[in-house]
Amino acid sequence: MLRLIGILITVLYAIATAVVVWPQFFHLEQTFPFAQTVAVRGAVLAAFGVIAVLALLMMFAKPVRGFAASLLIVSLIGGLAVGAIAAVRGVSAGELPAKTDGSIRVMAWNTAGEAVSAETIAKTVLAQEADVVSLPETAESVGEDIALRLREQGHPMWVHHVKFRPDVPNGPQAWETTILISPKLGSYSVIESSANGSNNTGSVPSVVAMPVDGKGPTIVAVHAVAPRAQAMTRWQSDLRWIADQCPGGNVILAGDFNATLDHMAPLGVAGGDMGACRDVASRTGTGMAGTWPSSLPMLASAPIDHVMATPNWKATGSLVLDDAGGSDHRALIAQLEPAG
Repeated sequence: MLRLIGILITVLYAIATAVVVWPQFFHLEQTFPFAQTVAVRGAVLAAFGVIAVLALLMMFAKPVRGFAASLLIVSLIGGLAVGAIAAVRGVSAGELPAKTDGSIRVMAWNTAGEAVSAETIAKTVLAQEADVVSLPETAESVGEDIALRLREQGHPMWVHHVKFRPDVPNGPQAWETTILISPKLGSYSVIESSANGSNNTGSVPSVVAMPVDGKGPTIVAVHAVAPRAQAMTRWQSDLRWIADQCPGGNVILAGDFNATLDHMAPLGVAGGDMGACRDVASRTGTGMAGTWPSSLPMLASAPIDHVMATPNWKATGSLVLDDAGGSDHRALIAQLEPAG
């Protein structure tokens, strides 16, 4: 009887391991609680390690040696699979190559409202030579302060902004998203449906900035709602909306997606990860460098902030800044070159 129970537990553990390692196979990557589990692959790898060690110790007890060996084998297979995925996506914090005449740098940083000062953001923009800065949870007044500081340093930026419920005084800064765009990319304007929320992410705003002259890329400062248990449907809807913003053409997505590449599995087209847009970090060796929460080590946190672009841009480097400046998100900077 005990042997049958051991076999049953091992089978269930093997199934659970398969679901945790690759929920996409079971179409569970956007389902609670698997969506939350797969977001922190570093923690999953650590859990497999702990179970493997416990199983190894159990093998010293002869009556449960076979059961322990089974758990050890499944844990090792699961750990190796997670490690292989991490190796493919990249575990480095990254680095950026020298800028060229045609390259642009895009920074995504959820600043958690007033947790990061305008001065700190401006210094980071200057240090990273960013041309596009996506700032979820950042007020328009803060964006304007940043732009003034940058202009004084010879790095002018245009400020664009969307706020949900402007009629509510002192509303949460999660209802605001700001984007700064260098004049070298041309003039931009926020499309009306993005500004008034009639076509936008549902709970927290994104900004869709279109080039006035039609020559530059469409730039979307992304902010999706977090996948809490009570918000799963809204989160799934937000991810579909973000993917729809990149049907092809010339598009850059940047910001807080509140999703990892695993969650995006059903949303890519033509080789893209979100619509036709391709994730920069995973293509430049930093795909597993976690951006949230910044209180945890980089490889133990979730890589939910992204920069993505259509194939007419070539990703040449990315960098995750370990110093979050007081935010619960780390900043991600990506360098893009015109492809051909």
